[in-house]
Amino acid sequence: MKPVFKEAVWGGRKLRDDFGYEIPSDSTGECWGIGAQKNGDCEIAEGTYKGEHLSKLWEEHPELFGNEDGKYGKEFPLLIKIIDAKSDLSIQVHPDNAYAKEHENGSLGKTECWYILDSEPGTQIVIGHHAKDEELMQMVEEKRWKDLIREVPVKKGDFYQIDPGCVHAIKGGTVILETQQSSDITYRVYDYDRKWNGKLRELHVKQSLDVIKTPFQPAKDQRSITHTEGADLEHLETCPYYTVEKYDIHGTWDHVFEAGFVNASVIEGEGSINGRKIKKGDHFIIPADFGTCSFEGNLSLICSWV
Repeated sequence: MKPVFKEAVWGGRKLRDDFGYEIPSDSTGECWGIGAQKNGDCEIAEGTYKGEHLSKLWEEHPELFGNEDGKYGKEFPLLIKIIDAKSDLSIQVHPDNAYAKEHENGSLGKTECWYILDSEPGTQIVIGHHAKDEELMQMVEEKRWKDLIREVPVKKGDFYQIDPGCVHAIKGGTVILETQQSSDITYRVYDYDRKWNGKLRELHVKQSLDVIKTPFQPAKDQRSITHTEGADLEHLETCPYYTVEKYDIHGTWDHVFEAGFVNASVIEGEGSINGRKIKKGDHFIIPADFGTCSFEGNLSLICSWV
């Protein structure tokens, strides 16, 4: 896949420095590695369908994805990002499918998860809040952010599931791989009163209060590891919208994905899959019913499927 890049007030240079991407500026916050969202429709980088957008391939060649019967929906269902947070992202929350459908022109909601690729020492992130039901509105209106938000220390290799209604924020010094529903709906609760292109960014306080769940309940930890001769397999998450797993390959490893199509992102190292070279920063899709994937090298991948 050919990634799409997004600039942001909180973005930096690590997508270039750590992954070798050609980024548009020193304020680049996101690499959309695999996605067919209208605000970032990735192109096929090489091969039979080179130059075509993923949305077109999804529509015209459903057999590549095991979607002949439409079971995965009319639109490509997932979006895979690498996010470089040089500074703090806004305190935000996402709606579920029902709220987004009603209030955001039929859009999908946004369930997502984060795998921490890197973080500076002492870094924290925001996951959840401390408000009781009757306290939430008052704490937001009074801008008691330190009392409201729940900050937790974060380090490389951590993983978090972020369900709709969960207040969250990636903070400066963190690089993550994000797997999410194909939605670009974000409600900002607070943005530190900072400006982007000379203007304060829009807040969505009413929508946020509509969708924030109280009291906060963290998602259950599903992580488990299986060791094999050629690779270590780590299950990260299964929810109604995706399954996410991590593979640390050391040598030679053959694997058959039992799901339909599989999104794959190389997060460390280099090697090959069925003779085709792959390296850190590459994103690709393994078609449905592909058969055996023969990996060689020393590399780590995060894969997802619906």
